[in-house]
Amino acid sequence: MQLTKFGHACVRVEKDGRRLVIDPGGLTGPEALDGADAVLVTHEHFDHFSEETLRRVAEADPRLRIWTNSSVAGRLDGLGARVTAVGEGDAFTAAGFDVTVHGTWHAVIHPDIPRVANVGFLVDDELFHPGDALTVPGAAVGTLLLPVHAPWSTVGHLIDYVREVAPRDAYAIHDGALNDIGTAMVGGFLGDQGPGTAARYHRLVPGETARIG
Repeated sequence: MQLTKFGHACVRVEKDGRRLVIDPGGLTGPEALDGADAVLVTHEHFDHFSEETLRRVAEADPRLRIWTNSSVAGRLDGLGARVTAVGEGDAFTAAGFDVTVHGTWHAVIHPDIPRVANVGFLVDDELFHPGDALTVPGAAVGTLLLPVHAPWSTVGHLIDYVREVAPRDAYAIHDGALNDIGTAMVGGFLGDQGPGTAARYHRLVPGETARIG
């Protein structure tokens, strides 16, 4: 598979001429959806889900299919059977990719801030996008998309999470609020100079592509 990073938490996965896009939110340019066959959305927060952009692309391309949790699906009314609500334990095929669903809730930010639903997607038994949670999928993960900066996590949480999931490679996502100093600091803890994780650590800049699997 070919993995391309876009703004913040969005990635595109390509295989055999098919394109699957995950979490094209408000911090992601619309070009991430160019040629998309299917879209997965982990949860409703603006940096992962842009209703306006997704509706516009779906209306322009009647072939596009969307899988997401029930909260986001409810906001995409009018698109009918092209939107499918999924939850923990579900499995489906999207644009030729085999996908399983893991997790239920967004990570806790603060007890006084209500949690929203959040699902993670494991694609082709290789690539896992957890959304805004440190969900351990209970299945082997080759490539972990690691949310490296959020108000609900610390570097310590990330180190322990990577150790528990034990992927071959971890690629940074959810880094749109970090400057160059911040990305270097995080990379120092998660990379070769850190305390040690089970994965090789990578950070793609927006638009950069890597082969995975």
